[in-house]
Amino acid sequence: MSTIQETDVVAVLTHDHREVERMFAELEQLATGDTGRRRQLTEKVITELVRHSVAEEAYVYPAVRDLVPGGDALADRELREHAEAEETMKELEETDIADAHHGVLLNRLMAEIRAHVKEEEHELFPKLRANADAEQLAELGRKVQAIKKVAPTRPHPSAPDTPPGNKLMGPLTGLVDRVRDALSGRGQD
Repeated sequence: MSTIQETDVVAVLTHDHREVERMFAELEQLATGDTGRRRQLTEKVITELVRHSVAEEAYVYPAVRDLVPGGDALADRELREHAEAEETMKELEETDIADAHHGVLLNRLMAEIRAHVKEEEHELFPKLRANADAEQLAELGRKVQAIKKVAPTRPHPSAPDTPPGNKLMGPLTGLVDRVRDALSGRGQD
């Protein structure tokens, strides 16, 4: 059984942020000619960002609304940032890796996500930690880890991003995405 510290939602989400940043750094280092690895890594980044976003939208932002003074405005801003990034991911996913616009979109996505991560880690997470106890943070972490296992792997900008719609549609959409990924070979290293 995991300890409270291992499932603390802030630790779980911060770990996700570091993994995505590691992938961004590798993408920045890759030569433009290495289209196979760039495609793989771009797909992996999108998958991880979508799963992470779904988890935050399902559990973290509702908790922020309930627990943090001024949480509605904070959660609304985070949702807007997710929507912008999801539009960028959708466009990125539909753009050929060899197209020059792909690099432009990738740079836009990295800038959007880096700004979002900075805001979360410097504002949202400290406020959540200050207004939730250790057990609440651990329970949120367990829920986040569980939903990421069934979450979609592709961007769906028109899908609901707030409960109850996201909790109902997310696992079904995730199943469809994983079938599509398996059939296409997407995300397989």
